[in-house]
Amino acid sequence: MLTPEEKIKAIVDALEDIKATDITVIDTSKLSSLFDSMVIASATSTRQTKALADNVVVKLKELGEEVYGREGEDSGEWILVDLGEVLVHVMQPATRTYYNLEELWSKAQAARPKLAKLPE
Repeated sequence: MLTPEEKIKAIVDALEDIKATDITVIDTSKLSSLFDSMVIASATSTRQTKALADNVVVKLKELGEEVYGREGEDSGEWILVDLGEVLVHVMQPATRTYYNLEELWSKAQAARPKLAKLPE
């Protein structure tokens, strides 16, 4: 079993193998109890989104990691690979720009309410 850091490195390496662009890693551990990190990458075509997602799945399985699910392969515009504590989003540029996950999650971080201090 890989550490979270090793898993993210393996994912990024698998994405780079198939020439993904604009790879971004977002720490979501303080925002969601469902997953700790999100990796977002761009692909230039439907064929490449599928190849990138396939390569992530193959490489992580080779390392003994479990793949919990894959979504979006029918259209190929946005493929989600669920690796438990890490989600991988492989998107075509127009889809990535439209949904803008980086800004969405950074705004969530900024908008997260601070806990009030209890009186002593």
